[in-house]
Amino acid sequence: MADLQHIGKLLILVGLVCAAVGVLMLAAGRVQWLGRLPGDIIVQRKNFTFYFPLATSIILSLLLTFLLWLFGRR
Repeated sequence: MADLQHIGKLLILVGLVCAAVGVLMLAAGRVQWLGRLPGDIIVQRKNFTFYFPLATSIILSLLLTFLLWLFGRR
């Protein structure tokens, strides 16, 4: 019975994380500069477009690292 409670709590946590990611994805569309920073790589050809958001990835990584560090210390 204790295993079912643990699995239930885990499923609730996974659902909350999925909901939070969904909200962030909806909100990210409203931030116009996100994904168009200097340092983002865009190669456009006739039939081909390659996009790699290098600067955006670095900034988001630093932000998430700081937030996890801030909330992870006790």
